[in-house]
Amino acid sequence: MAAPSGAGPAPLVGGSLALTAFALALGTFMQVLDTTIANVSLPTIAGNLGVSSDNSTWIVTAFAVANGVAVPLTGWLMGRFGVVRTFCVSVFLFTIASFLCGIAWDLPSLIGFRILQGAVSGPMIPGSQALLIAIFPVHKRSTALGIWSMTTLVAPIMGPILGGYISDNYHWSWIFLINVPFGMFCAFVCWNKLGKRDTPTRKLPIDQVGLILLVIWVGALQIVLDLGKNDDWFAADRIVIAAVVAAIGFVGWIIWELTDANPAVNLSLFKSRNFTIGTIAFCLGYAVFFANTLLLPLWLQTQLGYTATWAGLVAAPSGAVAVILTPFVARLSGKIDARILATVAFASFGYSYYLRSGYTTGASFYDLMLPLMVQGIAMSTFFLAMLTISLDRIPAERLPSATGISNFARITSGSFAASIITTAWDRRETLHQSRLSEAIGTGSPYQMAQGALTRIGLTDVQAAGAITRQMVAQAYLLASTDLFRISAWLCLAMVIIVWFTRRASPPQGPIAAD
Repeated sequence: MAAPSGAGPAPLVGGSLALTAFALALGTFMQVLDTTIANVSLPTIAGNLGVSSDNSTWIVTAFAVANGVAVPLTGWLMGRFGVVRTFCVSVFLFTIASFLCGIAWDLPSLIGFRILQGAVSGPMIPGSQALLIAIFPVHKRSTALGIWSMTTLVAPIMGPILGGYISDNYHWSWIFLINVPFGMFCAFVCWNKLGKRDTPTRKLPIDQVGLILLVIWVGALQIVLDLGKNDDWFAADRIVIAAVVAAIGFVGWIIWELTDANPAVNLSLFKSRNFTIGTIAFCLGYAVFFANTLLLPLWLQTQLGYTATWAGLVAAPSGAVAVILTPFVARLSGKIDARILATVAFASFGYSYYLRSGYTTGASFYDLMLPLMVQGIAMSTFFLAMLTISLDRIPAERLPSATGISNFARITSGSFAASIITTAWDRRETLHQSRLSEAIGTGSPYQMAQGALTRIGLTDVQAAGAITRQMVAQAYLLASTDLFRISAWLCLAMVIIVWFTRRASPPQGPIAAD
């Protein structure tokens, strides 16, 4: 199909389109995978490097801080150096950084390489998203977004599975080294197929003040979110100081970016109603999804005795359902109001969390897996619908900035969710355990249980320990079901938010066979 006069390069077709789309999706998959794959391996890494588990959390924090700073700068980088060049260099450097992480010899070196990995990977997700949109014909934009959303949602589920399996069976370094061959393939294919189709570059001035303020407030915020729980939040001086720095830095950054002639991050995109409301709903929905993606494996591993691998396998069917349904949803998306698809997504998420609120400590693998299959329906429509709404009527030249801001907000909301869900889980468990202790006490319920246990051969001390363990298990179950139920209600509330947006306009442009 020839490109219209004055348009950019013609969309790819046939095998070139399929190969390039796969490579771009692989770039997204690697980057998202790396945000979760290390989490389940922290105890293994800490033990191997001879450090405490508390210190090992810097492996995650370092990556999150560097990546959080880099993602919003995507629009400026791509405007200055071109979308293709920025993406390919980012993938190549990410591959090198992954190799360095794999050969790290101690904790400081690993943290340093993780900072490098997070910093250079900033343009990977927004870049792959913008390039997927560019290489597909205009009328197949929903297909491009469908491919991108499928990889972005499946990767967080695959992360714990792969991380757990590698930690259980191989050396932890392979969670980073597996990126090397895939990263080289991705960079080579994308440069070979797209190198001559790069976007025009402009000599954009560097917004030094905006960049410095961004580094300060994002870095401080990530420290609060990642270390707050271990430090008992605002009981620790460093968390209070970091929170104050983040708040002041954020306000100063907003004022500067809105008034500077050449801002590093173009916040004027929020003048679009769909971009603003769509980004808010996108972030809230992703936060709830990410929080529950963390909560379920955490409960399974700490309370039900699941290994990291089996805890990940419980969630695997949701990814499989999403992969199967996404192509069909992508075809329908051009014909159906994106707000309806978003409603289906949030309703399915809500129903999935509602089903999880009925879990028991004796739930079978099938009982645990069924709600996750319902979640797969939501995953197949969520990203596609929210991106269609938020990117509605955004000019092509502003897509890199829009996708950069959108992904930065999504990643930050995920960090908030991770901190909030783990803290809420522990506090709800404490509340339920105190109530169970009051209900059982040392009266007849306790004596009956103790008597039954002593009759089967346990001593009084062993019986008391068994009762306490069961009480703790029930307290964590009740805490989990509370949070699942709250998540379900939040999803229903987000259905309302979505309908404040206007209907996304259908793709405009020539519609022809490839």
